[in-house]
Amino acid sequence: MAVRSLREEAVLLLRQGARNCDVSRRLGVPTGTVSWWKLQDRAEHGDFPAPERATCFRCYSDELNRQAYAYLLGAYLGDGHITHSNMSRTQSLFVTCDDKWPGVMDAIEQAMRRVFPKNNTYRLQRPGCHNVKLYSMHMACYFPQHGPGKKHERTIALEPWQQEIVDEHPWEFLRGLIHSDGCRITNWATRTKNGVVRRYEYPRYFFTNTSTDIIGLFTATLDAVGVEWKASIPRPTGQVNISIARKDSVALMDAHIGPKH
Repeated sequence: MAVRSLREEAVLLLRQGARNCDVSRRLGVPTGTVSWWKLQDRAEHGDFPAPERATCFRCYSDELNRQAYAYLLGAYLGDGHITHSNMSRTQSLFVTCDDKWPGVMDAIEQAMRRVFPKNNTYRLQRPGCHNVKLYSMHMACYFPQHGPGKKHERTIALEPWQQEIVDEHPWEFLRGLIHSDGCRITNWATRTKNGVVRRYEYPRYFFTNTSTDIIGLFTATLDAVGVEWKASIPRPTGQVNISIARKDSVALMDAHIGPKH
């Protein structure tokens, strides 16, 4: 007699009326996997159309919106996180967005939808901010930088295919980083001329991060597009400020990125 596979055993129990969670505990299989097997079995028997599979450009050679991905990669490296449930293979990507910048929130959600066109996005309210979020079983395919611990405590390096995308869309990558961990501000100074004190204002960009690897990715991309920058002395917390203040470099940043909104 042939030995049934785990999937066959699970489907048999489900057809007998067992609950997903009971099958999960009995067979030692994640609840999400049991739910997927149940959906597949019902689809095979014509209960409803087969569920649409997830999007993944690496697993299924799906088309990837490379421009949107470059932006989303920058946002993820700046202020994004990936979490997963112990009971499911599904992971969630979320980027925390300050409520002061609704335009940034819209841009991040739009990029998520373009990179993951078959997945739903969500906005979760937090004090003073929202987490823009989506779920997928393929987060590690899109963001191989994910790992245990904080980003600044582990190596952050782009895969060759990611670097190729950043090289194609450097401004989108920079925009994602600035929208997450950067800003455009107006500084001022005074000068005395002919006994008259005059105030001068000038814009500048800042990017702040604790990961030396992420700082390196940011500054290398600035170099690639011809933007001059200066780095501050690291703070006691380890944070480094990258300042862009030269007039021509600020003009380049304004032309391609601009202030948050």
